[in-house]
Amino acid sequence: MTATDASLLDLSAAESTRRTVNGVDLHVVTAGDPSNPMVVLLHGFPDFWYGWRHQVPALVDAGYYVVAPDQRGYNLSEKPRDLDDYRMRELSGDVAELIETENRDDAHVVGHDWGAAVAWDLALRHPDRVDHLGILNVPHPSVMRRTLMTNPRQLARSWYMFFFQLPVVPELVLGRDDARGVLDVLEGSANPGAFTDEELAHYRDAWRRQGAIRGAVNWYRALVRRRDDPPRETVAAPTLVVWGDEDAALLPSMATESVGHCTDGRLERIPWASHWVHDEEPERVNDALIGHLKGGSGN
Repeated sequence: MTATDASLLDLSAAESTRRTVNGVDLHVVTAGDPSNPMVVLLHGFPDFWYGWRHQVPALVDAGYYVVAPDQRGYNLSEKPRDLDDYRMRELSGDVAELIETENRDDAHVVGHDWGAAVAWDLALRHPDRVDHLGILNVPHPSVMRRTLMTNPRQLARSWYMFFFQLPVVPELVLGRDDARGVLDVLEGSANPGAFTDEELAHYRDAWRRQGAIRGAVNWYRALVRRRDDPPRETVAAPTLVVWGDEDAALLPSMATESVGHCTDGRLERIPWASHWVHDEEPERVNDALIGHLKGGSGN
């Protein structure tokens, strides 16, 4: 098994650090000048901090200080066993405290997949922590909940969320053949060629780490069994939603509805991109994110 830390980036300004936040020990990749405006990048499933490999150098070049954690349960971060440790308030609490470890009151926050769900929750539960919000291919939580209850097409697309409620079986399926199951999910939800063989090898190494698959599946289990809604529905922070319309798991109509829950929201659709929009169209996503963030003070 090879390293899955900051050494994967060909970027001298990047380094791996450890942060104890909200009762867990997180592996965090940082890059850029710490005196610059700060951007927190939150990965989803089945991913780890490396999912932002195309964004980190671009953000550093644009004058930002980047902080990209392995979220709890993933890769080199601590992997609690209790489902209560994966409630939304805990997940967004990690990020709120991570921002504090940099002696900041707030930061720009960008998330994809589960990382976007955490970013939404942070903006709703800790609005003073978020300067500008960037969301990639995950709807506002109220939109997701309402669509699941009213649209059979979305319910069918979300079958895996219910599969992950089973004991043991999801871990066996995803972990088979040295995490080949995780790679199947990754490649099966992306357009052909989104990931190189070398990149897939790094993903495999991250998912072979003890407890990583169980930790990630527990996010889904806690979502259903430990429901934890934020105290408000309207996002105050200026928000950019970037959406690949060929997402196999999420209906594109939810992107438009999500922007409607933002006081200052904007939607950028990329019709031909999949759920992995930032891997397939990195330059377009980077330009959109940087243009969005430049509108903020980024203390």
